Amino acid sequence: MLDLIHAAGWPVWLLITTSVLGLAIIIERFLSLRTQRVLPSRLPSQVLELVRQQNQEPEALVRLAGSSPLGRVLAEVLVNRDENAQTRLAAVEDVGKDVAHQLNRYLPALATIAVVAPLMGLFGTVVGMIEIFGSYTPAGGDPAQLARGISIALYNTAFGIIIAIPALIFHRYFRSRVDHFLHRMEREAGALSRMVDRGAAR
Repeated sequence: MLDLIHAAGWPVWLLITTSVLGLAIIIERFLSLRTQRVLPSRLPSQVLELVRQQNQEPEALVRLAGSSPLGRVLAEVLVNRDENAQTRLAAVEDVGKDVAHQLNRYLPALATIAVVAPLMGLFGTVVGMIEIFGSYTPAGGDPAQLARGISIALYNTAFGIIIAIPALIFHRYFRSRVDHFLHRMEREAGALSRMVDRGAAR
């Protein structure tokens, strides 16, 4: 591995730093976007029990909001249960925007890595080409410097692509996962809001 890094020259350190950052984001998002963390399976039944008991104590709603992103959205429905449907919907949408922002955290950085990594590889290729042209003199070329320039160019191009492909794949995967979570939250919030309206109409 150290031989590869040495052969790729100093530009590869930019790619190594980028790859470490990308890997850290991927691991963090995997941990943060677990289904049980975002959409706990028992939460809807717990919220249903709160509605049946007409439990509007602030402590219960605070615990619900702090339990998960879904809990935060559903707690907002219950906080505004006495408001009209339009006001309640506006409040839930505001909280939903903040939840969406939290779920999408670091994904723009991952997309940037997917775009920038090939450009960094291209930069390493340019550095390698400079090494190649620098190996030629009126007396002839230096084979060692020529070989080093070629290795710098090729290794950096390959490293840039190797970093960009997983970054792009995981970015698309996490985006689709977030969209799925937001869709589920919207459905759960809508169902709870309709239940609150039916309870108020009785």
